[in-house]
Amino acid sequence: MATPERTIIGWDVGGAHVKACLMQDGLVLDVAQWACPLWQGMEHLEHALQTARRRWPMPDDAWHAVTMTGEMVDLFSEREEGVKRITWQLLRTLRPAEDGARLRLFAGDAGWCDAAQVPRLWEHIASANWLATARHAARVFGEGVLIDIGSTTTDLIAFRGGRVLGNSRTDAQRLATGELVYQGVVRTPLCALTRRIEWQGQQLNVMNEFFATVADVYRLTGELNDAHDLYPAADNAPKDLVATRRRLARMVGLDERDGTSQDWLRFARAWRGHQVDELGGQLHRVMTAHGLSPGTPYVSAGCGDFLAANVAARARTLADAGGSESFDGGHAYGTDVARLAPGAQAEAASVRAWAQVCAPCVAVAALLHAEQP
Repeated sequence: MATPERTIIGWDVGGAHVKACLMQDGLVLDVAQWACPLWQGMEHLEHALQTARRRWPMPDDAWHAVTMTGEMVDLFSEREEGVKRITWQLLRTLRPAEDGARLRLFAGDAGWCDAAQVPRLWEHIASANWLATARHAARVFGEGVLIDIGSTTTDLIAFRGGRVLGNSRTDAQRLATGELVYQGVVRTPLCALTRRIEWQGQQLNVMNEFFATVADVYRLTGELNDAHDLYPAADNAPKDLVATRRRLARMVGLDERDGTSQDWLRFARAWRGHQVDELGGQLHRVMTAHGLSPGTPYVSAGCGDFLAANVAARARTLADAGGSESFDGGHAYGTDVARLAPGAQAEAASVRAWAQVCAPCVAVAALLHAEQP
């Protein structure tokens, strides 16, 4: 008798997006992402979950593998409250069997837990999505470094011998080591990237106002996929090139008409260079701390993966490799780690692209499949 197919839905509940993966027998069928401004209320999480239910009819025997970072939003007075309320909403909306036993939360070093264990294990559950992605990558490649550049944050995680290196687990600990950098390629306020920026050969102080986001930079360079640009612009104006240049101009007290389109493109690339320098510097810290050579291969993930090669090259330059050593190469999580089901092959490029962007939800589904058969 054939073994019945096991359906697992992986969830990554963030403060700004919900990401989900539909998996059968350890193979990815589909991956999707929905905007979820959780800081504005729990109804946004319920809406995203209901949208997922409409996309994927969920059988009663489906398992749900969950990781989250949404507990950090200021809707909650404390992170513990956030973990508990997000878990409750998942149980209420997904209805994973009558006793909720098929809802499993990724608790990092504490393993997997059900909703009843959340009061005891909430600290292990909180903001552990990066650990799931890194563990999944480590199982495939053994040694390397994860460069996951998302809309809001960047994770830089070293692994060797099939395991994640270091003892940092909380956001605060990882902020101290450089493994967590609160910069992404969409939602980050542009003034967070640097205090001074070059404009037409002159260094100008940056206005510390929410005039623009990093999305404006990568919209102008043509690197940001429209499908990943889900939030309103800083001024709630359109996202066409003229409006984008207008927002960048405000950052240094100028108007869009004060430069040509090429001037503004050079300006955007200057901002890009500052972000690459920052992320490359933090990556160098992480690799040095764990004794990884400059040539160690990396695994890229996230909607900002287009920066990964430059970030890795910057880290290598800081390591003073002197040109004698180069990276063995970059691997893409969506292509080289995630495993697609035969049924997904008709849209393989799309599914792989979304697995690349939404790596943690794929990782928790894969880990649950492997660790709790």
